[in-house]
Amino acid sequence: MSTKLVFLKLGGSLITVKSQPHTPRLDVLERLAQEIAHARSQNKGLQILLGHGSGSFGHVPASKYHTRRGVRSNEEWIGFIEVWREATALNHLVIQAFEKAGLPTIVFPPSAAVTTREGKVITWNLDPLLSSLRGGLIPVVYGDVVFDQVLGGTILSTEDLFAHLAPQLHPTQLLFAGIQPGVWLDYPENTTLLPEITSANFPKIVVGLTGSAATDVTGGMLDKVQQILSMIKEVPGSSGSIFSGEMPDNVYHSLLGEELGTVIHDA
Repeated sequence: MSTKLVFLKLGGSLITVKSQPHTPRLDVLERLAQEIAHARSQNKGLQILLGHGSGSFGHVPASKYHTRRGVRSNEEWIGFIEVWREATALNHLVIQAFEKAGLPTIVFPPSAAVTTREGKVITWNLDPLLSSLRGGLIPVVYGDVVFDQVLGGTILSTEDLFAHLAPQLHPTQLLFAGIQPGVWLDYPENTTLLPEITSANFPKIVVGLTGSAATDVTGGMLDKVQQILSMIKEVPGSSGSIFSGEMPDNVYHSLLGEELGTVIHDA
């Protein structure tokens, strides 16, 4: 793949009001779409694989039915469908914002293509996704339910999907835009922002990293950092960053290579 491929996640806390069920931030979505379009116009060789969280859509029923743990009873399968509906509904809003900005997005719903075994991807035909990148399109994935050979069903987060895709697509950057300016060493007190995280200093700071401020069934900040470090180790020369998408033009600048927020790299 191109050496200019970037994985970009728009966090659920950024594109929805995560504490209020089924509440999108449409103005933010439209701004982010414009920033991505602007970055693409400035760098014609920029390729983007976009992912987004479920925020106040999918996380609410997922928490109610404990879908990530497994799906077996009739009630749990009803919950599985409810999570799917909510995740799909938010995805439609994301795509509408991108279409309005003139971005050539195409969605690859995990629920229709991915099979897992105990939460680990075992089958996913990537040929269509790779063809979309070769065609200059922006493939979109998102946190979604999937069928699992052992658990019946489960949920894969955008980070889970990126972790499977990174060793095969070799992105140069892994960008995670949320509402926080980076990774706090002492969340929720938020007095010390980490400028960088490496495999060397991670053991020293791990105690200070905790979960999310709102319902998040797919792991909080600690899990996110661990997954990014793992991806970077598998893709030599790549780096990651966790930064605020609340600040106008941050996504635009990060797509063009500026390091914002907490930078994550192997060392």
